[in-house]
Amino acid sequence: MNMDSLFMPFKYKNLTLDNRFVMAPMTRAMTANGVPVQQNADYYSRRAAAGVGLILTEGTVINRPASKNIKTIPDFYGEQALKGWKHVVESVHAAGGKIAPQLWHVGNTPYGEWRPDAPFESPDTMSVQDIQDTIKAFADAALDAKNLGFDAFEIHGAHGYLIDQFFWEGTNHRTDEYGGKTIKERSRFAVEVVKAMRAAVGPDMVIILRLSQWKQQDYTVKLAHTPQELEDWVLPLVDAGVDIFHGSQRRYWENEFEGSDLNFAGWLKKVTGQPSITVGSVGLTGDVMGFFGKGEGTGTASMDELLRRFDRGDFDLVAVGRSLLQDPEWVQKVKAGRFDELKAFEAASAGTLY
Repeated sequence: MNMDSLFMPFKYKNLTLDNRFVMAPMTRAMTANGVPVQQNADYYSRRAAAGVGLILTEGTVINRPASKNIKTIPDFYGEQALKGWKHVVESVHAAGGKIAPQLWHVGNTPYGEWRPDAPFESPDTMSVQDIQDTIKAFADAALDAKNLGFDAFEIHGAHGYLIDQFFWEGTNHRTDEYGGKTIKERSRFAVEVVKAMRAAVGPDMVIILRLSQWKQQDYTVKLAHTPQELEDWVLPLVDAGVDIFHGSQRRYWENEFEGSDLNFAGWLKKVTGQPSITVGSVGLTGDVMGFFGKGEGTGTASMDELLRRFDRGDFDLVAVGRSLLQDPEWVQKVKAGRFDELKAFEAASAGTLY
């Protein structure tokens, strides 16, 4: 298998990458009460040194009540947390890599043992002032990302967290301007978030937005049932300032709409004309939610289908999660054609920060 095309450089605005592989954001929840420490910096820089084109950090939360639901999820506000992230950026850059934080608000997703004192924020509970304050918190985080020297940033708008809760009619029952019967109407909150973040960082810093059809609350959900509904959903987000769409699927090889073999990232690129990232069990036989449900590992799989779709131009970047969690040198091994050395994912790897 000739993987050379995946090792061509990528450039968009001020973001230049050595290859097309991205480390997918994976919640680790292993900080010192929200503050990244040396172990976190080593974890990211180890993969940068081993040839990952772009590191997307685990979700790191904005400065809002109940923006996280586990105490050791990293913060992206406050002097100590930002100082910790500055060290992470410097470590990744010293290793020759590029890095972008994933900026996050979990919304009303109560799991884990830790609970903040404040009530959970969700589309159905937030006042208009809460919404405006949250938009500002996202913009503040974007500016901090720029000032800390990050190469881009990603907004987490997927998987049933706050922004996605506004998209989804199952969690957004508002009757004001932030609700509505259509996906276009329910996208207003996200559009305003993106506009505020773009205004904060200027025109050149790359903004990535992660979207998904499926939710952790319901794997079968579709926000867009047709290409037209997808246009209604994402074109306003392009106008607001999104540069790259990260189309999250549990299995990248699954087609999104009947009558076409494009996957979600393929349709995002087709509809918007913007670059896209595909993700979902790359190089593995089982999807991530199956791992969470059963707590077991996953075997390795051929990447022929990934290469076919990429070479056809369906997407521009490929995010890899569990394989890089298992093996920091995964990209180097793929580049060298050492496929027999690729390791199957072991569940125990999720409990370490190596």
